[in-house]
Amino acid sequence: MMKVYGAKVSYYTGKLEAYLRYKGVPYQSLSPYPHESEIRKNVGALQMPIVERADGRWMSDTTPIILQLEREHSTPTVLPPTRTVRFIALLMEDYADEWLWRPAMHYRWSHRRDRELLSRIIAEDVVSVPLPRFLIRRIVKLRQLRGFVKGDGVRASTRKHVEAGYVAALDNMSEMLAERPYLLGDAPSIADFGFMGPMFRHFGQDPTPSEIMRERAPAVYAWVARMWNVRASLGGPNFVKEISPGASPMLKEICETHLGQLAANAIAYSLGPRRFDMKIQECDYSRMPVSRYRVACLERLREAFVELADADQRMVRALLPYPEASILWSSEIPASSGYDPERLAPFGKAVNVYAMGVPR
Repeated sequence: MMKVYGAKVSYYTGKLEAYLRYKGVPYQSLSPYPHESEIRKNVGALQMPIVERADGRWMSDTTPIILQLEREHSTPTVLPPTRTVRFIALLMEDYADEWLWRPAMHYRWSHRRDRELLSRIIAEDVVSVPLPRFLIRRIVKLRQLRGFVKGDGVRASTRKHVEAGYVAALDNMSEMLAERPYLLGDAPSIADFGFMGPMFRHFGQDPTPSEIMRERAPAVYAWVARMWNVRASLGGPNFVKEISPGASPMLKEICETHLGQLAANAIAYSLGPRRFDMKIQECDYSRMPVSRYRVACLERLREAFVELADADQRMVRALLPYPEASILWSSEIPASSGYDPERLAPFGKAVNVYAMGVPR
């Protein structure tokens, strides 16, 4: 049985657990904190989730983990067979992983009742730290608020835009879910599991964003429960063969936000500074932390695009007629992370999303 080291409030742990439940892959859920030294020795970084397999191998990073498990448990697939739809599914997953992370952390740690609740839950989980519970809670709150909120660009000047990003995700998902029970078909795709990261353990459970979801997007609230309960069947899945107009607002938002962020980050990484400024949808973000990992995300998206046939590439370009989308097929902006050149992921050593794990 796989051992999944993660937290019950963790963004990416929820994403992976939803996938394992769907595929019927048995696993044991464990807190990573008592096993930190062993995890760092085998994986190189303490991120959630980390998977220890029965054969002694370790896996990290949910997207490569899911793609590896797809090779081992291919039926039913979560990868749409139509190549253009598959590419869009991977793009949607990357947006959910890397752009919605910011509003998810903001809602959790900027709002007092959310912050108090989550710090209490996390303090109860960190049982291996020999400190008073109140002090652990204080350390957690300061670390998360300073690092993953203020340190990741959420300030008075950007807060409104960050929160608008969550509302846009709810509205765009609602429009797509009006057509079918899952984002791209009658069963979950990798895009759905990507969105389970922010929508389940953060937006769907934390007090402030969950209230917004229930009031504004009940279809998304129902989808979260459906995703947690769904089990693979022998008859499906039936994924869409083409992207419908109902997905256009979602794709526009992805290009203007996530791809804009990936471009600015890649430029900064190539030039060497630890911080950079970017303008997203006319909102100015300053002193953003450079992420080597997000350069690797751009590399993988570019590789997926290059693998498409010419006709499929033309179709993707037609689906993404926005200036920011050009980074997917143009080499004008360099993207060379040097991470995992031998394509060992999810095995081998992991890399932090930010250099030291938390933006400073």
